Amino acid sequence: MSEKGVVAIEFGAVWCPPCKRLLPILDELAEDYGSSASIVQVDCEESPELASSFGIMGMPTVIVFRDGQPVDKLVGLRPGAAYKSIIDRLLEEEAAEV
Repeated sequence: MSEKGVVAIEFGAVWCPPCKRLLPILDELAEDYGSSASIVQVDCEESPELASSFGIMGMPTVIVFRDGQPVDKLVGLRPGAAYKSIIDRLLEEEAAEV
């Protein structure tokens, strides 16, 4: 992955109940951050090779990247604040470097 900036990738599946509960949280975060951070969803059923390449063992799993490098990994459903705090921290670090 070579995208610059902060990107959160959610690995889940349409049949996964915790994944379904996470989607509105991620949609809200995507709306809140706009272009400052990207929120991407990957269906593990449709992209098993991609999920395997990131070592996904349980769903949902959210991996947060900064400048293409994985920085944090959250397995299982967490409150929205957990994802927000990681993204906020990475955005603050990014802004401090400019």
